[in-house]
Amino acid sequence: MSAPAHAAPAGVVHFSKMHGAGNDFVVLDLRGGLAPPGPELCRRLADRHLGVGCDQILTVEDPLSEGAVAAYGIWNADGSRSQQCGNGARCIAAWLVRDGAAGGDRFRLDSPAGRHAVERVGEDRYRIAMGVPDFDPLRIPMHGFERPQDPYAAGDASLPRFGAVSMGNPHALIEVDDLDSVPVERIGPALQRDGVFPESVNVGFAQVVARDRVRLRVYERGVGETLACGSGACAAAAVLMKRGAIGRRATIVLRGGELLIEWPDDDAPMAMTGPTAFVYEGEWRNE
Repeated sequence: MSAPAHAAPAGVVHFSKMHGAGNDFVVLDLRGGLAPPGPELCRRLADRHLGVGCDQILTVEDPLSEGAVAAYGIWNADGSRSQQCGNGARCIAAWLVRDGAAGGDRFRLDSPAGRHAVERVGEDRYRIAMGVPDFDPLRIPMHGFERPQDPYAAGDASLPRFGAVSMGNPHALIEVDDLDSVPVERIGPALQRDGVFPESVNVGFAQVVARDRVRLRVYERGVGETLACGSGACAAAAVLMKRGAIGRRATIVLRGGELLIEWPDDDAPMAMTGPTAFVYEGEWRNE
């Protein structure tokens, strides 16, 4: 078990480096009411050349609701806060199991987006209840759309197969025929800067391979393109399932690995199953 962040002398921050399907994290233990990291510390930790290197910083915190094992916070690589992170939720679950705080294979976690039921389904695999996808444009939020699955134009890009949904954080999805030829680095930032999304947006690009298989790339807000995005995989599945393009149980294939997404019906919580991995334990001297 790693020691609490900021508890060691001389500004030493103890951390765990983890990843879920290649989406990598620095995990800090803040239980006991310890102060969260500021934006500058987050940026320094996340720097892949001068710091530890990660997509997000995750903090383990005291539970917010009765019956929860713990709560967790999420910071992007640029120091901004995030409301949801599916791969991060699985890593926090694995961290708590190793720590001994989570007894048994079923428990609950509090996140910035709400409460999540967790089930351990293998040595390093966890199933997380991610909530019911929300397609209301006002709650995504997005402006100027009555329905979140209309054709859309971003700059010089015409996006006829466009959709948007909230998984506790905003997502836009673009269905494409050839994922390898999509200019992700151009379209992703263009959508994020667009005034349609007042809180910016995570941008997914999906290629349907079969009724139960989808290839996906995600350009995350505050991070850029990542090897995997759990909430992005859920968002892609939600848009495509709602559209009838895929079935209600599908594997989402990302560059860093595969996630299984299940959504029995429109009113049911969506579930995500995938791997977790501990990379190493370390200390950061915050000088």
